[in-house]
Amino acid sequence: MSQRPNILWYCTDQQRFDTIGALGNQYVKTPVIDQLVREGVAFTHAYCQSPICTPSRSSFMTGMYPSRLHNTRNGNDTFPSFPPVITKLIAESGYRCGMVGKFHLQSSGHRTEPRIDDGFSYWKFSHAPRDDWKEGHHYADWVRARGGDLDALRESEDRVPTELHQTTWASDCALEFLQQDESNKPWLLNINVYDPHPPFIPPRSYAEQFDPGAMPGPHFFEGDLRQQAKLSAIDFQDDIRTPEEHEAFRRQACYYAMIAQIDDQLARILVYLDQNSLRENTVVIFTSDHGEMLGDHGLMFKGCRFYEGLVRVPLIFHCPDRFQSNVQSDALVELTDLSATLIELAGLEQPEYMQGKTLVPLLTNGTAGAALRDHREFVRSEYFEALDPHFTGGTGSYATMYRDRRYKLSMYHDHDLGELYDLHDDPWEHHDLWDSADHQVIKNDLIRASFNSHVVLTTDVGSKRIAPM
Repeated sequence: MSQRPNILWYCTDQQRFDTIGALGNQYVKTPVIDQLVREGVAFTHAYCQSPICTPSRSSFMTGMYPSRLHNTRNGNDTFPSFPPVITKLIAESGYRCGMVGKFHLQSSGHRTEPRIDDGFSYWKFSHAPRDDWKEGHHYADWVRARGGDLDALRESEDRVPTELHQTTWASDCALEFLQQDESNKPWLLNINVYDPHPPFIPPRSYAEQFDPGAMPGPHFFEGDLRQQAKLSAIDFQDDIRTPEEHEAFRRQACYYAMIAQIDDQLARILVYLDQNSLRENTVVIFTSDHGEMLGDHGLMFKGCRFYEGLVRVPLIFHCPDRFQSNVQSDALVELTDLSATLIELAGLEQPEYMQGKTLVPLLTNGTAGAALRDHREFVRSEYFEALDPHFTGGTGSYATMYRDRRYKLSMYHDHDLGELYDLHDDPWEHHDLWDSADHQVIKNDLIRASFNSHVVLTTDVGSKRIAPM
């Protein structure tokens, strides 16, 4: 097709890769996302470039690694002036672009997030589902206009009901954006819901659908506590605890309830596309910024670790008229590749500074099996929480992850610690091989490869070269 597609880009917040029914989770309820999987291409080994919000979102909004972009932590005051975010480039090419929900390229602490030159002509902002901001928090304004009090609702027995929930508001805004379109321009709509982010408080009507006693629970065994004790000086949001101490089964049930509501609200948007003959030329993308530990290894929430539940995310593309259907690819993929793919789908040439690799050949021309694996030899993720003399939070942790087809190497550089896992034999990373005598050659080879990739992919060599001297 020569016509440029519409793009519906739905991004959840803190959703693990293993939370979709059609991809193997029998405990969740995701019929709408399951249909996207059956009719589209699902990348089962997609990795974010940082396990926390701002650096991950900054990375996939620019196609650059957070350290190359110089935006590596949450809570930052400003966003770099270069490069432009991809929606700016796409808007300049003739797309009508809309943003709904959380953006989080800069801090929303003590203020709503300042706008940058982002390319969005439609902008409806929310951050956490609280009423902490005097102005500019469109979701809180929407709740108040309907007689609701977010702070009181969050503490109530029923929690925030579906009719006043941020996920519902996001769908309402999406429908408003679509209904306002009176042009013949292609459009891109970036929807960013806050769930299934903590504090894990789904509406009661959804929570009642998931029995904590029926949940499978986290990937945990007693040795995990000893392993995390070794890493206890490294930044993480919550304490090291057993699943029982974390209330992991109850939290897992709430987490799945939040995802069920997301599925229902996504359905409203897709039904509108179907009813208005927009679906055939719309690429639907479903993903998340990073995952959630959910009790795995004795950890809850997020921080400076690189376990599968935290850095591996859903990534699904759906457009049967353009892409293959019912394909599950285990190619190693980064969210920088999502950036490059969006640029190509919009008909643009990828800028030289962007570090992703387009997935379009895998979406359109590959075949199930080996051909779909030939994309990347490795993926990277990083966590650089530099200490700030003006701010007392954070530990100053510096860490990187390098994962090839078999092994994952994590290094905590400022603590002289590391982890090595054989993901073929130990897919849930319970047996650290860092000190294994039988794996020292492999470890050293991976350290070298990781260092080389870090230098090549994150070093900024400066301005354009115009002469040999």
